[in-house]
Amino acid sequence: MTEFSHTDHQHMARAIQLARRGRYTTHPNPNVGCVMVRDGKVLAEGWTQPVGGAHAEIHALQQVNYQAEGAEVYVTLEPCAHFGRTPPCSDALIKAKVKRVVAAMVDPNPQVSGRGLLKLQQAGVQTAQGLLENEARQLIPGFISAMTRQRPFVRIKMAMSLDGRTAMASGESVWITGAAARQDVQFWRARAGAVLTGIGTVLMDKPSLNVRLTPEQLGIHDSVRQPDRVILDAKLQFPEDAPLLQHEGIVRIYTCSEDSAKIARLQQQGVIIRQFSGDRPELNAVLSALYDDGITEVHVEAGATLTGSLVEAGLADELLIYMAPCLMGSTARPLFQLPFEHMQERLALDIRDMRAIGSDWRILAGIQAVQA
Repeated sequence: MTEFSHTDHQHMARAIQLARRGRYTTHPNPNVGCVMVRDGKVLAEGWTQPVGGAHAEIHALQQVNYQAEGAEVYVTLEPCAHFGRTPPCSDALIKAKVKRVVAAMVDPNPQVSGRGLLKLQQAGVQTAQGLLENEARQLIPGFISAMTRQRPFVRIKMAMSLDGRTAMASGESVWITGAAARQDVQFWRARAGAVLTGIGTVLMDKPSLNVRLTPEQLGIHDSVRQPDRVILDAKLQFPEDAPLLQHEGIVRIYTCSEDSAKIARLQQQGVIIRQFSGDRPELNAVLSALYDDGITEVHVEAGATLTGSLVEAGLADELLIYMAPCLMGSTARPLFQLPFEHMQERLALDIRDMRAIGSDWRILAGIQAVQA
């Protein structure tokens, strides 16, 4: 097992910081960070640019006009060894005559895993991997999910009262949480490839489901990338004047309807329609369709029925719950529709983060029983 120095840890920690700069701009590519060091001094820093732009290693090499001979390179993901939208980063590092490459983690794609490091080794470059791997994996859950499961990573966002209620019996739910929590949600939308909801939420709340933050608020120099908005609408009840059609970005409707006239009218407005067989779109098929369309991370904002179905089907990876300091009463609607009857059916949660957001609390939790 490789032993890493304190300096190694410092430089990789910095690479992880740099990787976070790309979290709102690189989808569907993974956001990666890179630090190049020579003679104990930082030579260059880089992070993945928007799709079609430089990968983190190339971005760093560009800072020094590819003059990096003898440098040590710290990168949060194994340098690629294949041609995609850009040439292999491993080739560029070899050509630049770097001395050592430390990767936090190997590429999760089982078809290419380790090939970048092997190519470097064969060219005489020292390599190591596994430094701050857990932290690196947390940067790219969508990419890992797409590479290993051929489906997106699914995060469900919910807002609830202290007694676990999301809406009154009438459906009224605006607003449970405060302004700070509602703005915080925008950052989670911004990192996703798609925002998913059900037709019930569209009809009841008339949401926009877009990112309402400026480039300055996101800390980026590029324009704000809008996630696709995906609506599960079995009977095609979608209003043709829905507010979300007035905003920039792709709208997808997944339906079982064969109403060709309405489908044609919506398509004329730019809506992408995908038809499924049966009475309602099957959730595994929905995620497969999103994967086929290049979506690696899905942010769900929906009612208790759809969210409960995702959890019950084992398709929810993470819960993002905002808890407001109020009580809504026993007749109000629950967080999820989960018809459990016995204690052994309960799902254990892995609380990954909990913090105050304004007057509310934000809980980030993994679902242990689903992920095991």
